[in-house]
Amino acid sequence: MFFVDTIELEGLGNRSYLAGGERTAVAVDPPRDIDTVLAAAARRGVRISTVVETHVHNDYVTGGLELARITGAAYLVPADARVSFARTPVADGDTARVDTDLTLTAVATPGHTPHHTAYVLNEDGRPVAAFTGGSLLIGTVGRPDLVEPRLTEELARAQHASARRLAEGLPDETAVLPTHGFGSFCSSAQADGDSTTIGKEKASNAALSVDVDTFVADLLAGLEDVPAYYTHMGPANAAGGPPVDLTPPAVAAPDEIAARLAAGEWVVDLRNRIAFAEGHVAGSFNFEVDGKLATYLAWMIPWGKPVTLLAESPEQIADAQRELVRVGIDRPAAAATGGPDRWLREGERPASFPRSTFAGLAGLAGQDADRIVVLDVRRDSERATGWIEGSVHIPIHQLHQRLGEVPDGTVWVHCAGGMRAGIAASLLDAAGRDVVAVDDGFDAAADAGLTVATS
Repeated sequence: MFFVDTIELEGLGNRSYLAGGERTAVAVDPPRDIDTVLAAAARRGVRISTVVETHVHNDYVTGGLELARITGAAYLVPADARVSFARTPVADGDTARVDTDLTLTAVATPGHTPHHTAYVLNEDGRPVAAFTGGSLLIGTVGRPDLVEPRLTEELARAQHASARRLAEGLPDETAVLPTHGFGSFCSSAQADGDSTTIGKEKASNAALSVDVDTFVADLLAGLEDVPAYYTHMGPANAAGGPPVDLTPPAVAAPDEIAARLAAGEWVVDLRNRIAFAEGHVAGSFNFEVDGKLATYLAWMIPWGKPVTLLAESPEQIADAQRELVRVGIDRPAAAATGGPDRWLREGERPASFPRSTFAGLAGLAGQDADRIVVLDVRRDSERATGWIEGSVHIPIHQLHQRLGEVPDGTVWVHCAGGMRAGIAASLLDAAGRDVVAVDDGFDAAADAGLTVATS
């Protein structure tokens, strides 16, 4: 009997896998914090004999090289991937033994990257699962525009062919186990569901149901902005990421927090957006540790800028460190726990701003409209489905660089649910703007009586 354990990377919208038999196992696309994979192997009582990468990742730093070094496992990387470390190059059709009667077969699946490779897990020669990386995802495919703009259409066509190669070569009951597609911006669309098979994808995936020209046109039309930090992930993975250091950062006293803010460094408050709005260190930014911390902080912070973390507890700091090392933000400059009363210098008072709902915004009708600015920080695709009439649109990942474009007045900032509005409100507050964070689902806007335009 074989097993497949899923290692969730919820903050990044990815999954890694550990698969094996009674004695040995393979780790697929492991995260940089490899202790999660080692713990999974320990629970199963197996030795990791093989580590595989489906591709040189663009959205996180892999732990594959370090995991292979620690365990003595063979490190399988697609042969055409340009990397600067020793590894076992893998070509289409190559096989590797995982355990008794359990093997992996490499399948060339270019599209997400030119060298992308899927791995089919076989039990007694029968395909039982396919680790598809950024190729065939749940209801969609990995985006083809992360390598080089001039290759995007070519890779999109390759994605169509690769998805069909997998579908035509595997039984319908074969489990499809992608790395991307659970909120990752490496996916060309968001996944619908939590699990799938080849048979289910044949019935629902456009790559398997429409002609290549239609597929490519629709795929390219739906691509959105690439997170800025992606440009650093490929080179880091090609070089081989160093081991991580998750020991606690140095403790920052109030004077140091103030000095770091004065120097233009980022001080990030990890508490929930309600607590932050009620009281925080003036100039600090709010990225909830339970939100998509790694994605949005890494996307927005100037790369290499020192970051100091503020949190309610050491556990929140540790969780944030783990999330951030996965995207190459290795060591916080400092950290502090507690609350504003422990982070502010004597005589200083916490900053704050109000929170409201779309009903609260609608209740302002008839008041001085010239002093009210509605700011929408959703993505382009979200806004295209409907927006509040008269609102200003600046996607959250662009806001820090475009604060000067926000008109004068009290800014009522919203997103789709509240988390990104909380980030945006903290940026505006730090810039000295009067802001109200709309902590509400966008579906409530029309119900509240606001005019929602669609064209």
